[in-house]
Amino acid sequence: MKSHCGIRAVVFDKDNTLTAPYENYTHRNASRGLKSALDTFGPSHVAILSNSAGTLDDPGYEDAIRIEQEMGIQVIRHNEKKPGGLDEMMQHFGDDVESPSQICMVGDRLLTDIVFGNLYGMLTVHCLPLCSGKENAKDNKIAKVVRTVENKGLYGNWFCGRMIRSRTLHHAVWEGEEKCPLVLDKLATHEEQIDI
Repeated sequence: MKSHCGIRAVVFDKDNTLTAPYENYTHRNASRGLKSALDTFGPSHVAILSNSAGTLDDPGYEDAIRIEQEMGIQVIRHNEKKPGGLDEMMQHFGDDVESPSQICMVGDRLLTDIVFGNLYGMLTVHCLPLCSGKENAKDNKIAKVVRTVENKGLYGNWFCGRMIRSRTLHHAVWEGEEKCPLVLDKLATHEEQIDI
């Protein structure tokens, strides 16, 4: 992504992307991808933008501080929930990131993480929820239902899903899947998956 797409920073959603819902440590299935992002872009160019930690719902930013200490990754403080928060994100990265098109947004929610990134021209990577079953017991019940509807409605192989995907805006720099693959084979083993 860095050399082919001009990406200078990566921003992750937290719950069900890097951690189990409302936990403050990196989930075992996300640790390799997070390490790859940190190694590739450096700690100052990798951050979390969450709709819980780092927001006004996080008194004194206590969750944000715990996450930073536990995970070693900065949490962007922002007043407006995604798809808001662009100004705070751009301020976080300073002069190192000149345009949102130089940021990759990674998240499990289409209508928050991915819409946020696409609204501002970021490269977006939608991932399936990290947790399921008992491990996902703390997940916000409304978010769980909405996420399921989002994924089935927008990714389903039916008229509306196909129409939405056909009208997806192209990224300013990304040249497509053949030159810069972003889609990972769901059946690939942990060792075979492509690093950032």
